[in-house]
Amino acid sequence: MRVTFLGTAAAGGVPLFGCDCLACKRATGDDAYRREPCSALIESGDTRILIDAGLMDLHRRFNPGDLDAILLTHFHPDHVQGLLHIRWGRGERIPVFIPPDEEGFSDLFKHPGLLDFRPQKAFAGFRIGPLTITPVPLAHSKPTFGYHFQDLDHARFSYLTDTCGLPPETSEFLRQQPPHGLALDCTFPPRPEPQGHNDWPLALEIIADISPSRAWLTHIRHDLDEWLIREQPALPDSVEIARDNGTSVLAGEPHGQV
Repeated sequence: MRVTFLGTAAAGGVPLFGCDCLACKRATGDDAYRREPCSALIESGDTRILIDAGLMDLHRRFNPGDLDAILLTHFHPDHVQGLLHIRWGRGERIPVFIPPDEEGFSDLFKHPGLLDFRPQKAFAGFRIGPLTITPVPLAHSKPTFGYHFQDLDHARFSYLTDTCGLPPETSEFLRQQPPHGLALDCTFPPRPEPQGHNDWPLALEIIADISPSRAWLTHIRHDLDEWLIREQPALPDSVEIARDNGTSVLAGEPHGQV
């Protein structure tokens, strides 16, 4: 299973418009530190699945037929706005798997074009090519799913953003089958009371609880990047700060083993 972080930013991105903090100045001068809307590409064999669609150039990044499906975590604009271009295109319809949100992004529901929206149920797994995908509920201001992937070699990857902590049933599900790779919301530096999204201590607490083989912190705001520059906090060896366009390959066990 191959995971590519196409974007790792919270809403507003890095650099943030009009901001002259250390992180935004660095990203302005060096594209390696820029962060675009949070999204990822999952590949297994010939199957390619996009998680979230906030990148505004999706219609240029992908040709018709390149994607087998799109999975949306939720319907905040920075996670769906790229679909506004794609929907008016030509070609076969694109399956878009979504959490059960009747409001969603209303104009996309009214005028879906190429988009075939398919509401899912929490913990009800489905198959796309060699991947079994299980939606898991997250704690956010709109109905939100994370997604847990398993391929034919039992490589497991969980993508959990946007969330502030995890619902108990999601934590229990992931403890029962710890992922080899975990991408987790870490939007803020340490805060007295995190709201809407994980801060640094809460994200590391979740990782310690689930015990993945590897973890990446994503959905990062500019002020977390600035805090990282100033404080240079230590990270466990298995945890990394995700970067745009970073790619990792996750290996599981041979066929027939778990």
